[in-house]
Amino acid sequence: MLPPKKSPPSVPSSSKPGGVGESSAWTLDEHWPDFMASVADQITEGVSALHNQIDQLLARGRITKSEHLALSIPVDRVKLAGVSTQQINRFYSGRIRQSHEKVDMAELVEGVLQERKKELALLGIALRRKLKPVEVLIDPTVAHTFVNAVLDWGLPFGNRVDVRMDLNAWPQHARLQVRVSNDGVPPSSVTSSDNLSWMLIRQVALAAGGIEIERQLTDEGVGFTALFTRTVQAVDGISAVDLSDEQSSMFKSLSGTYVLTISPNLQIRADVRDALREIGIMSDSVVDFDQARDAIQSRMPNLIVVDSEIKDEAFDAFRRDLLREVFEFPFVEISPDDSSFDMSGFGELSMAKVGRGNIREALGTAVMFELAKMM
Repeated sequence: MLPPKKSPPSVPSSSKPGGVGESSAWTLDEHWPDFMASVADQITEGVSALHNQIDQLLARGRITKSEHLALSIPVDRVKLAGVSTQQINRFYSGRIRQSHEKVDMAELVEGVLQERKKELALLGIALRRKLKPVEVLIDPTVAHTFVNAVLDWGLPFGNRVDVRMDLNAWPQHARLQVRVSNDGVPPSSVTSSDNLSWMLIRQVALAAGGIEIERQLTDEGVGFTALFTRTVQAVDGISAVDLSDEQSSMFKSLSGTYVLTISPNLQIRADVRDALREIGIMSDSVVDFDQARDAIQSRMPNLIVVDSEIKDEAFDAFRRDLLREVFEFPFVEISPDDSSFDMSGFGELSMAKVGRGNIREALGTAVMFELAKMM
């Protein structure tokens, strides 16, 4: 029996007649950007055609508006994936030409929110914003893409969105903060914090330069902060409240202000009430956090004065609940040290302190300072 015939050894393509003449084997690594661009283009092209067909079905009365919406939402999500992939690839390959200009980030963020107002309403998103004018040197189109990507990243994590644009205390950089809360209902298990939108955020920050980003992930939602190091103009920061100059105008700005005091101590409640009355501020008082929750249901205060004796885990829970309702909220603590008087810093959890024996003399100043920071 004859032995099996051996096959001739394979010949590298570079040595084969008519070969492409490549010096090394083909790998996907060097062609990855082209691959991403091709996938993104096919996705966006196919989704656009699908969306057009859905619109035509609605126009012909073949589907209802609710059915159109039910079909449009997943189609839009697929479209977002394609568009995000295209943008990531363009920023990665340096195909975005940037023209740095002075951009009022508060105005730009508000514009993005207005553009997406209908979408957010359809998704049942409750939106709060606090935007202070601050200018940054950045390409307007890049900034617009960045803010949209931040929203796209956060929206899957909850139904309450808080957006803040202001000036960081130190370093003095424009600061964009977005917090998304889920009201205790965790997001879908398929929701990922490292999704395409996050990759786009990272790539834009890298390509634009001058943007420092940070994110926080908790059981209650997500938080995002961006600092723009190329800040060129910002609103005046508040470092103190001078009671001797322009005192009358400050008092006018407190018109309608309402403060809630929480303390089991009758004397503290009375002293706080009298001190606030002297500067024209209306106030109520309760003895514990359960009563405080009931009071807030009736009327949301502008500031809360809290007795340090009850600053425990119950206070932490109360404060967390309150910060789900508002993006930022000022507190003043009544300290057992009679002579203490400390202004708060600019962190979200920072709190001013006034000693028990110093309420009549110092509480008004502390309250006015905290309220001024909120303006």
